[in-house]
Amino acid sequence: MALIECKDLSVGYDADVVVENLNFKVNNGDYLCIVGENGSGKSTLMKTLLGLQPPLSGKIETGDGLLPNEIGYLPQQSNIQKDFPASVWEIVLSGCQGRKGIRPFYNAKEKALALENMEKMSVAGFKNRCYRELSGGQQQRVLLARALCATRKVLLMDEPVSGLDPKVTAEMYELIDSLNKEGITIIMISHDIAAAVNYASHILHIGGTYFYGTKEDYLKSNVGRFFLSEAGEGGLANA
Repeated sequence: MALIECKDLSVGYDADVVVENLNFKVNNGDYLCIVGENGSGKSTLMKTLLGLQPPLSGKIETGDGLLPNEIGYLPQQSNIQKDFPASVWEIVLSGCQGRKGIRPFYNAKEKALALENMEKMSVAGFKNRCYRELSGGQQQRVLLARALCATRKVLLMDEPVSGLDPKVTAEMYELIDSLNKEGITIIMISHDIAAAVNYASHILHIGGTYFYGTKEDYLKSNVGRFFLSEAGEGGLANA
């Protein structure tokens, strides 16, 4: 069975349907990019996948033993979040909340996991620094370390490179790609279709036009060719 499978899924708020009748699945090890026009419902879909809001209709099924607390989440940052007055250590360790349960304190194993993921993301040197003092790229690495404390199975990311400069953006894409190659399933919202087809194994395009399939099939599709051309990246057809 797929890690996550959506069947005739409709999402939105109250009776306001944003996206309807979605059918797609994510297998272990996939790298799925969710793309589409602004306002097409990408973030609403991700919140529904995370269980933060119920689907309006249809089903979301999980397999391969995936539990709700085994999904790591990297949200799109707001200005308020960027100015959060906590230490790097506190933020990363909070990713173990699902493991801690009702215990009042984190145990040695959870603290070791937090430190391991900080080292993995190259932010261990900032352990005692205040999060809001870090650069945008450093903050994203801290949040990735936090997300990895929640899972070694699947990461959901909402525009993880938003607001980053080109150099840091490229580094972040490479970092996410390396996590995927280590076996972590990636589901990522991206406004950058060119980057999506460079890194993703599968594309879900929602909005006025719907597509779900492999990157290769997306590049051959009318919707893929149109949006890549619109982005000025038609030369990526052989990516």
